[in-house]
Amino acid sequence: MPYLLAIESSCDDTSAAVIGDGAVLSNVIAGQDIHRAYGGVVPEAASRAHFESIIPVVDAALQRANVRKKQLDAIAFTRGPGLLGSLMVGVSFAKALALALGIPIIDVHHLQAHVLAHFAEEPKPSFPFLCLTVSGGHTQIVLVRSPLEMEVLGKTLDDAAGEAFDKAGRMMGLPYPAGPEIDQLSQNGIARFAFPEPKIRGLDFSFSGLKTAIRYFLRDETAKNPDFIRENLPDIAASVQDTIVRILMSKLKRAAKETGISEIAIAGGVAANSGLRQALLREGEKRNWKVYIPRIEYCTDNAAMIGMAGYYKFLAGEFAPQDIAPVARWEMG
Repeated sequence: MPYLLAIESSCDDTSAAVIGDGAVLSNVIAGQDIHRAYGGVVPEAASRAHFESIIPVVDAALQRANVRKKQLDAIAFTRGPGLLGSLMVGVSFAKALALALGIPIIDVHHLQAHVLAHFAEEPKPSFPFLCLTVSGGHTQIVLVRSPLEMEVLGKTLDDAAGEAFDKAGRMMGLPYPAGPEIDQLSQNGIARFAFPEPKIRGLDFSFSGLKTAIRYFLRDETAKNPDFIRENLPDIAASVQDTIVRILMSKLKRAAKETGISEIAIAGGVAANSGLRQALLREGEKRNWKVYIPRIEYCTDNAAMIGMAGYYKFLAGEFAPQDIAPVARWEMG
């Protein structure tokens, strides 16, 4: 049984997981609350926090899995994309530990790992399937032919869906990260405010125009009533969430129609959004799709997904050289 240690440090979560014969034996995540005070991730603070957390997080993952370092067969790590300083901590640690243990290293693309989070537990999608991958930094529709063969059919031309949630939340006076706050507020709101949807050809996305529309809407309404946001916060949140979800689902439905694929999955941090999850379930029932929605633990950044991607590369013998370096920008497909 091969044992893999996996490390994820692409942004502001330090995570380590142990994979045994393709099964997740442990998945430990340490977050960083310091960024809330700044309304966004501060790269320098994130990298320092990774440096402080990585050893105790790795030790905890090994202990929970009841696996010793000398039992490891390889170490998988996020090479990119992500914050360069944060990535350097994880990559350097993985390389050093692997060198000391005399085992190979496996570099993993962060977005491919989000897709393969679906293989951390049952039910698992059948190939080929479509995966809508949505997070704070990325929005993509991916055609997945196999664990190691993926094609990006559409992607954002500017901002990501998660960024749209966070920036809209900041305009509404919500704390960072605003996505979960908007989701919670939406439960008690009505989507009665209309925002324009971008007219982008094909399967690509755009959210910059939506952010501008929200800003002007809040500016104009607040000029008429200074208490407008406070008095209508749940309805504004519901309207923002409804618009973003409709944009995402519109492209996903088009992709399914064009490809003829009915195995449909979502992944990434925004896949934790209740509105998106419910919309996918409704469309799945309506269109006879087989729908796959990961547990919340596997939506946000985590090392288990890195371990799953690393496991399939391990089986294929795809190892990385010791002089490999992290990459902040890394196109997939």
